[in-house]
Order: sequence, then C-alpha cells, then structure tokens
Amino acid sequence: MEPAELGLQIAGINILLPGICSLFLVPCSQYIRFMKSASIAEIKQQLKELPPAQLVEHCLQLARFKKDNKEFLTYLLFEADDLQAYIKNVKEFIDESFTEINTSNLYYVKKTLRKILRIANKHIRYTSSKTAEAEILMHYLTNFKGLKIPFHKSTALANLYAAQLKKVSAALNTMHEDLQYDYKRELQRLEI
Repeated sequence: MEPAELGLQIAGINILLPGICSLFLVPCSQYIRFMKSASIAEIKQQLKELPPAQLVEHCLQLARFKKDNKEFLTYLLFEADDLQAYIKNVKEFIDESFTEINTSNLYYVKKTLRKILRIANKHIRYTSSKTAEAEILMHYLTNFKGLKIPFHKSTALANLYAAQLKKVSAALNTMHEDLQYDYKRELQRLEI
C-alpha cells in the first residue's frame, strides 16, 4: 500500500508532499478505525474481563484525563449515597454564585446565569435523578426570579427562564403523583 501523495503548486512549480497517512506508522484505514469508539456493550464486556487492579488503574487514568471525569468519580464514590446532602451542596453553590452576579449590565447577568446553569446541569447529569433535577432547577429559578432585574426586557433571559420552567415541568411529569403535587405548587409560584 503506497502512501497518498498530495500535490501542491507554488509559483508554477509542482511539489509533491507525502500524504497525511504516511506521517503515522499505520495505514489510513487502520488509523481511522482506531478513532471509532467502542459501544457501551463492548466496553462493559471488556471491563468485566479486567482484573480489579487494572480496573482501578483505568479509573484513575480517566480521572486524570478530564476534570469532569474526576468530579463524576468523586460523586459516585463519596456523595452518591446521600442524594439529599448532595442536592443541598449544589443549592448552596447556586446561592453563592447568585450573590456574585454583576447586575449592572444585562450582558453580564446573562453570561453568569448561563454559567451557573451549565454547572447545575452538570450536577444534575451526575445524579441522573428527576427529583434532583426538579429541585435544583426550581432552586435556580427561585434565585433567578429573586434577582430583581428586568429579565422580561431581554428576550434571551426570558427564553432561558421559560426553557428551565419547561425542563422542570417535564421532570415532574415523570415523578410519582404524590411527589408531583408538592413540586407543582412550587412550579406555579415560579411561573411568570
């Protein structure tokens, strides 16, 4: 298999450059195949076959690779047992973040609100619980509404608020009816 050649013409002179694949030690078709990730079922099967020490090593490598992986492992190992305490910690973080919002300009408000929401959604993803999603987003909306800013004048902020109301409503619809009643009263209070 010959490496692909790329032609380049500079000032009327043809220059042949070695193809991108020749930079790697494997042919192009094999390199592209390496970039494709395995399915969850394949990964699960492979993890079952690993010895525990190697599994721990792989988990630690994942934690070193990306901050989100490290945070998720921290949640799973130390905080997943007590969901209510975790939700309380996230709410405290949201409260603290809302006190630091610069309300002098709607641009800064919008930017900070999106940042807080992005972090809240990350924690919601960690829990994968509809109850946690409803509680955290309703707390976010309560603080949002309590900012005393004219967010109705900004289409982006009004849409952000409405989208989060919709997400809370969707999360509530998947809950048991007894839980829904309490949360729906709170949701009605938050609606514009």
